[in-house]
Amino acid sequence: MRDLLARIPFHIALMVALTLGLAPFVPEPHVWEKLRMLTEGSLRRPIDIFDLCLHGAPWLLLFAKIALGQFSKQRAGH
Repeated sequence: MRDLLARIPFHIALMVALTLGLAPFVPEPHVWEKLRMLTEGSLRRPIDIFDLCLHGAPWLLLFAKIALGQFSKQRAGH
């Protein structure tokens, strides 16, 4: 798993989290809306659960890279 995460550049993971992870931006970011629905207990429809997974996955990827310390540029030869 670490090797797979290491193959994804940090700047790409960040861009995907900020675009797909937050889209659509208006009236509020989609992932934020789904997280709010989850905390309120109204996240029940399959499409809403799918949306949470789709828009949450880039953030999980980004947080995993940060947690594993893969946010800096790789050294030459690695």
